[in-house]
Amino acid sequence: MDKPLTPKQAERLREQIAGVKRGLAAEKRRFGDYDDGQGWRYLPPKLYLQLGDYAGGLRYLRWFDKNFPDDIGYPGFLFEWTILLFKNGRLREAGQKAAQTYCCNTYLFDKFFGRPVVPLDKWEGSNLEIPYLAELLPYSSKQAELADFADWLREFERTEKFAAFAARFVGIAQKLKVASGLEARRALLDERRALEAGF
Repeated sequence: MDKPLTPKQAERLREQIAGVKRGLAAEKRRFGDYDDGQGWRYLPPKLYLQLGDYAGGLRYLRWFDKNFPDDIGYPGFLFEWTILLFKNGRLREAGQKAAQTYCCNTYLFDKFFGRPVVPLDKWEGSNLEIPYLAELLPYSSKQAELADFADWLREFERTEKFAAFAARFVGIAQKLKVASGLEARRALLDERRALEAGF
């Protein structure tokens, strides 16, 4: 995303997207459903972002949501989804997806803005990927094509609604770290799910 793509590079990216779509369609024909154990379905948003084809990326994500409704994705994928929603002017949905991204990995925004990543004293869950943040998130607020998104995300983080949401999420994760007993943990996980769903 840093340098303009040559026509050949753009064509290769389009071919990769088409290849993923063909592969997924072949799985559906063969198995009657998608059996994407390789996780190819997560690749197109990154390719659409590299192409600067934000509308195409959003169309793909609508298809993804319809065909994989229970798939929560992974943090980098959710972050790309947030960017694509923002770039298409879907700000309310972008805010919801940003909150979902935060719940998947509370350190991604720090990585994006180049802030020090300081582990919090909490149950980490998927945040165990801290050492791999550079691979997990190849985006930076310093990228020119993401400057508008970076401004929006910075303001979003400062909103009262998100600040309260993040504090409550971290508070639940801190309780989960020390909670003992199945019922106590289940209650905290239910509280966390309700919080995530209600943003």
